[in-house]
Amino acid sequence: MKRAISISIGSSKRDKAVEVTLLGEKISIERIGTDGDMEAAALKYKELDGTVDAFGVGGADLGALADGKWYPLYSVAPMVRYVKKTPLVDGGGLKNTLENKAPAFLDKKIGDYINSHGRKVLVTVGVDRWGLSQAFADAGYETVFGDLMFGLDIPIAIHKISQLKTVAALLMPIAGRLPFSWIYPTGEKQEKRTPKWGKHYAWATVIAGDCHYIKRFMPDDLTGKVIVTNTTTPEDVAEFKKAGVKYLITTTPVLDGRSFGTNMMEAAIVAVSGKGRALTWPELTEMLDKLGFEPQLQELN
Repeated sequence: MKRAISISIGSSKRDKAVEVTLLGEKISIERIGTDGDMEAAALKYKELDGTVDAFGVGGADLGALADGKWYPLYSVAPMVRYVKKTPLVDGGGLKNTLENKAPAFLDKKIGDYINSHGRKVLVTVGVDRWGLSQAFADAGYETVFGDLMFGLDIPIAIHKISQLKTVAALLMPIAGRLPFSWIYPTGEKQEKRTPKWGKHYAWATVIAGDCHYIKRFMPDDLTGKVIVTNTTTPEDVAEFKKAGVKYLITTTPVLDGRSFGTNMMEAAIVAVSGKGRALTWPELTEMLDKLGFEPQLQELN
């Protein structure tokens, strides 16, 4: 049996292991959280290197690809320093192949609902999900990118993809050298919610992006909203339902009651491919087509 493991600096409360069959092959996929401890994650990678078919980098990114330019996150690199044999992915490939299908999926499934409420999207951090951001812009949505608000606590909304490119070019070389915990919730911080930026949540019909960013600042009332995200636990789904969210779209499949992160699913695809290395975007796209992966829709209210 193939084995793919995501080692995450996120909360261990979100750990999960399932066995699935992809393209006729059984594969064990497992998420292991280290509660914000990067060194514990590094040692877990070291322990398992060469014994599994693929690793996912969970709760962190090795960098961000914005407008074709790669911006490394230097504080994350030490976490994977011991990985020498097992292929390693952080989900960036899926973010730029699977996630950009989400706006077209929305139009196909709930287009009338979206159009009647206004084609307006809040993307929590656009640089982190460039494919998704570009796809919403291309689909004619009014956009607010919350990179400065959600990532750096600067109360400035970005309204155009061209502005987002400029912000990425100016700020990512600096942000890439900050401690990762300054720009993204890790460990127990992932469980805390402090409502903020409420007018932007209220304005948007669609709220898209990383689940932790969405939850971290979301208001109590999200009646009628459409959430587009990836990693969701049953507890996340219950929280969105309680807040009044109308539709939840997960860009990765729901397996045994939850959707896994892009890093976990990309690692699973790498494992099944048998190539012993990360896949190119065309190879990923081909695998996704064979698997029939597409976003999944849940009506919560």
